[in-house]
Amino acid sequence: MKRCNTSRKATHADEVRRFQDIPNVGAATAGDFATLGIHSPLELARQDPYALYAKLQRLTGLRQDPCVCDTFIAVVRFMQGGPALPWWHFTAERKRHFAR
Repeated sequence: MKRCNTSRKATHADEVRRFQDIPNVGAATAGDFATLGIHSPLELARQDPYALYAKLQRLTGLRQDPCVCDTFIAVVRFMQGGPALPWWHFTAERKRHFAR
């Protein structure tokens, strides 16, 4: 018998109760938020995704894949009330930002 997966991603920020309710967020990204000292999804709406990306690299001492930055942009925008979009929708924005 197939097990039914009842977990569903939020379609609006006000539906989010835990990090993994947010589109594009899995266990690894939720862990990144813990590393960054972010303990509530509501805190994400007040964050700068580029600053989060830079801080994560500083804290871990590792160069993070650029798609992590794209994910942070997607998550922050969603928690600010934007639509649920896949992380790769923000790749061009990230490239423009870092090209400055």
